[in-house]
Amino acid sequence: MMRRFKQVDVFTTTPFKGNPLAVVLDAEGLSTEQMQAIARWTNLSETTFVLPATDTNADYRVRIFTTQEEFPFAGHPTLGTAHALLEAGLKAKTPGVLVQECGVGLVTVRIADDGGLAFRAPSARLDAMDSELLPLLRKTLGSPALDDAHPPVVANMGICWLVVRLETAADCLAVIPDALALDELMRRTASNGVAVYAPHPAGGPADYEVRALFLENGIQIEDPVTGSANACIARLLPPEDYRARQGTALGRDGRVTVRYLDGEPWIGGHSVTVIDGTLASGD
Repeated sequence: MMRRFKQVDVFTTTPFKGNPLAVVLDAEGLSTEQMQAIARWTNLSETTFVLPATDTNADYRVRIFTTQEEFPFAGHPTLGTAHALLEAGLKAKTPGVLVQECGVGLVTVRIADDGGLAFRAPSARLDAMDSELLPLLRKTLGSPALDDAHPPVVANMGICWLVVRLETAADCLAVIPDALALDELMRRTASNGVAVYAPHPAGGPADYEVRALFLENGIQIEDPVTGSANACIARLLPPEDYRARQGTALGRDGRVTVRYLDGEPWIGGHSVTVIDGTLASGD
């Protein structure tokens, strides 16, 4: 069966500078096993599958898969899927707003006049990292430049990040991860990865530099631009709008906007479609 398929670049207006996402636009009838097989084949960090909503308040339902497992929520798949659906002609039930149904429940996506999209960050459980893990954390990052005024926090919003603030953006970009230490740190904090961030000086390219590090099948990976990691960071910062840059160390140029409405963080950016066609799903 041929199914509508798009590959989009998220958190960028320039193709190949953001984070790619595969979207199967009409996934009804696919089994979980088939979805996982397709996600393994696309070999991207995430592949999403769009289904009819089961909640009458939602515009659509989405399932989000990595090459190895299903996630209840992830940030760049949320924005990339919304972009793909709007481009394919989806009409929102409420003008200017889409409501996505996923594993964490309903996620609201705002549609800006300039085509940008933003999701309301899900609530997060925030737990201080055990101070006994600080030596392991320093080994993981290869950096002593931890910002002592902002201790590391394990933030869980369906996907779980150990959020670590360094002193400067230059310190963030200088991180050279140790894969063995990262593996141990992820296990001991029960996290999906480490989100490192630090402030740029005034007048810099953004307010914060962000990097997201994790392991997959024992291989160290850096994510180009990460909506959930940025959402976890936003939950820890004062409610003041800011801009983040991510992917610099990979030759990317992801741009994330964070705005606070009634004290709640909204994580936004643009997306661009790079592949638009059909997928033979094999069923």
